[in-house]
Amino acid sequence: MSLFFFGVNLHGFSQNIPTETSSSSNRIIKFYPNPASAFINFDFLRSYDVNYTLFIFNFMGKKILEIKNTPSRINLNLVDFYRGIYIYQLRDKNGIIMETGKFQVVK
Repeated sequence: MSLFFFGVNLHGFSQNIPTETSSSSNRIIKFYPNPASAFINFDFLRSYDVNYTLFIFNFMGKKILEIKNTPSRINLNLVDFYRGIYIYQLRDKNGIIMETGKFQVVK
């Protein structure tokens, strides 16, 4: 499995990654609040598929969390998260990155 960090493939394989946009019309999921302190929500805006997997990476690229068979709304408790920037990736059942973004944890 390849590891991608901000569009840079760390294992030498290439894959198209959707770029971040400020327009919510292009987004599959919405996340809030950002910055977050105690919890963060991920809500599907469109194209919900139970076979999606949500990955959370710390800023160093280490996988912190993997949520398979995602529900349509995820309420993520940040009690075990350190202060900093985190990257999320939403992948389909074939491992293709459907969306990526970042959020900040402040404590």
